[in-house]
Amino acid sequence: MHTKFDKLPEVDGNTVYVREVATETLPEEVRQQVPGVDSLYAVHGVDGARLALVKDRKLAFFLARQNDLSPVSVH
Repeated sequence: MHTKFDKLPEVDGNTVYVREVATETLPEEVRQQVPGVDSLYAVHGVDGARLALVKDRKLAFFLARQNDLSPVSVH
């Protein structure tokens, strides 16, 4: 969770998908970094690859736009 990147990995096209993820579904390594947090927001490429995990929806959209990507919310 604390890994710093200059920018998100390259994706096909410029659309990315943002969705809420229950922390209980994430690997133990990630859960240990966010104790007491019930959910995070994931940014996914069009191929379904998870590009980033962030603490809230607003930050997920901000991150995508800062990387010239067009975020779309999914459920």
